[in-house]
Amino acid sequence: MEIFDGHRALFRPLQAPAVAIGNFDGVHVGHQRLIDEAVAAAHSWGGDAVVYTFDPHPSRVLAPDRAPPMICSRERKLELIAARGVDACVVEPFTRELASMAPDAFLERVFAEVFGARGLVVGHDFAFGHKRAGNADTLRAFGAARGIDVRVIEPVEAGGVLASSSQVRQRVSGGDLPGARALLGRDFDTDGEVVTGARRGRDIGFPTANVDAGAAELMPPPGIYATWLRVVDGAEPDRLHIAATSLGTNPTFGPGAPLTLEAHLLDFSGDLYGRRVRVGFIERLRGEERFDGVEALVAQIGRDVEQTRKVAANRPDLAG
Repeated sequence: MEIFDGHRALFRPLQAPAVAIGNFDGVHVGHQRLIDEAVAAAHSWGGDAVVYTFDPHPSRVLAPDRAPPMICSRERKLELIAARGVDACVVEPFTRELASMAPDAFLERVFAEVFGARGLVVGHDFAFGHKRAGNADTLRAFGAARGIDVRVIEPVEAGGVLASSSQVRQRVSGGDLPGARALLGRDFDTDGEVVTGARRGRDIGFPTANVDAGAAELMPPPGIYATWLRVVDGAEPDRLHIAATSLGTNPTFGPGAPLTLEAHLLDFSGDLYGRRVRVGFIERLRGEERFDGVEALVAQIGRDVEQTRKVAANRPDLAG
């Protein structure tokens, strides 16, 4: 997938593009439906499937005090978009100047003049332009006047819940990982580098990969999780490893410790220091606890490991 930093950065003409427009934070199942529609439309007439999105998220510019945490990084978002079969992604720098454009001027400048769009695909709640005056009806009128195929995707539900980025955030922050998975169409995950930790896990018989996920904006609450881990910095992703993972401050060893993400990989022996990994959260096993001593902690970790095995065994897609 080709990536362009804004519509002005296009260095080649797009071929009869069908363009999916949106923020796409998390690339949840509703976003996927929208992107897939653009891909199918473009391929039906031999054109380019294009995604048009924004960075930073508009809320960071227009209402920074109310801006929500991003579900995934820009890099992860682009990776997920590319996986849908998209040919090109235009990441538009979002500014107040862009937000102040009249809806018709924005559509004419970007999608008619620069993109030469043959099709446009948006969600049912699409709004844009000065004071968000533009909407799906504005887009339909624009398309009808210029012979552009405009498609508006109706709401997508998963498990009786409307798929939205806010619903994903609510479930992740509340520790409902199966609920987040239903909305995302995959496990919620975060990336980070494996760094040197306090080495307590090794000393008590449960060595861990300490993942620096400090760049992540959205995380589940502290606790113990059944997860998977995969190395993602090689030419090909490593195989998936099941892990019992602590997200917390290790209260048994004293107060005031920073929040850490420590994954004990089951049936694994190796060195991951310095590697970039992805941790996928399957299920929350329990909250974070302080134990009276290391012996009690070790016994509980053993139970956590066995529970993690059971959770993973109920997910055939995680086998191997």
